[in-house]
Amino acid sequence: MARSDLPLPQLELPSLRGFGETTRRDAWWIQPVVVFGVLAAFVVYATWAAFQGKNYFYDGGGAHYLSPFYSPLLFGQPNEPRIFDAVSPGWWPAWLPFSPALLILGAPVGFRMTCYYYRGAYYKAFWGDPPNCGVGEPGFRGTRYRGERWLPLVLQNAHRYFFYLAVIFIGILLWDGIRAFFFHTDEGTRFGIGVGSVVLLLNAIFLGMYTFGCHCARHIGGGHVDEPSKAPIRHACWTCVTALNKRHMLWAWISLIWVGWSDVYVRLCCAGSFTDWRVVF
Repeated sequence: MARSDLPLPQLELPSLRGFGETTRRDAWWIQPVVVFGVLAAFVVYATWAAFQGKNYFYDGGGAHYLSPFYSPLLFGQPNEPRIFDAVSPGWWPAWLPFSPALLILGAPVGFRMTCYYYRGAYYKAFWGDPPNCGVGEPGFRGTRYRGERWLPLVLQNAHRYFFYLAVIFIGILLWDGIRAFFFHTDEGTRFGIGVGSVVLLLNAIFLGMYTFGCHCARHIGGGHVDEPSKAPIRHACWTCVTALNKRHMLWAWISLIWVGWSDVYVRLCCAGSFTDWRVVF
């Protein structure tokens, strides 16, 4: 057999970069800094709002505005749309301040924390893992990368279960948005449009766009179907979810900012700092 000895090119393995080292010439640090600032501000505000336990339900002028941070309202004051007829659960420790938000925020927070997009966002912004694509990681990470198979990162695999809970919350928030268009007057319940009505309805819509654009929804819709032609309904669902999934990052940020604004708006109305403009028919 004929043989030809060709010279092989000398390949150099890439060396490990130090933290922040890169050959990129763009301002790669802007994205992680902005993500860090927005997420940190939201976490601080949401934590403060959750522990407040007040100014979350506005019923001025017959309105019915409930902050999404507190919906569904399991416990509350007698004049609030609470589910259970009590201010707080009997098992709640007396030494621990109670807020209705503490009972329900675990589900939406868990859904966002385990979201595939947000994981990549806060891994870069908060952990520097890496700070951005093609940028060196912190030295303390070492060389042993174990992925998400061990605690605490293995908990990220619970995302699909948080998705099911998030769908339930979307239905509840959509009901809150619809109910915000009906005002109690001396003549009975009347349909109307208020700024708060629009704010709460858009909140449910934006959260729905983010939730149903999730990779889990895409898989459920038809991602596991081998032959889409034999499952046209599932293929249609998969196509719709895929359209949302293409803008998953956009809906993630819009819904995050808007749900925070929805809570701010209800609080401003409760505090009397803002007058809700409305038209009642």
